[in-house]
Amino acid sequence: MRVLETDRLVLRRLTFDDAAFIVDLLNQPSFLQHIGDRGVRTLDDARAYLENGPMASYEANGFGLWLTELKATDVPIGMCGLLKRDTLAHADVGFAFLPAFWGQGYAAESAAAVLAYGRTTLGLGRIVAITSPGNAGSMRVLEKIGMKFERMIGMGGEDRDVRLFGPDPLR
Repeated sequence: MRVLETDRLVLRRLTFDDAAFIVDLLNQPSFLQHIGDRGVRTLDDARAYLENGPMASYEANGFGLWLTELKATDVPIGMCGLLKRDTLAHADVGFAFLPAFWGQGYAAESAAAVLAYGRTTLGLGRIVAITSPGNAGSMRVLEKIGMKFERMIGMGGEDRDVRLFGPDPLR
C-alpha cells in the first residue's frame, strides 16, 4: 500500500515480501553503529521484526516505518517513516538507507515528505527526531528538513544518550 510519493520516491507499507531487504539493511555496518543491532540475521528474524515493529505500528498508530523505493525502478533503497516510542513524548521521524544510495538527497526528500504527511494528513503537532551523537550524515539531513538540535537525552534502557532534534522555530 502506497503511503507517499515524491518526485523520485515511493514510500509504502512494508510487507513480509520485504524480509530479504530488511536483513540486508539492518545488517549494514552503518545501521549497526548508529541505530543498533536488532538481532535480524535470517528471513524469519526479518519477518518477526516486520510483524512486531512496522506492521504493529501501522495498526496501533496509523503510521510506522515505510519502505522507500525508487519511483522509476521500484528498487528498494531504504526505509523512512514515523515512529511512536514509549521513551519520547512525540512521534519521531526515522530513516535508514543502503550506503549505495547516500549523498543523492533521498533521505532528505523522503524525510521532508514524511514530516509534511505527519503534520497535514495525520495532524501531529510536534514531530521530533533522534540521532546517535556521531551520525553526522543524519544530522545534516535533519537540518536540511528544518529541524534543529535541542539537547542530549537518554533513551531509557539504552546505554547511550542520543541527540534530540525538533522543529527549527526560525523556519
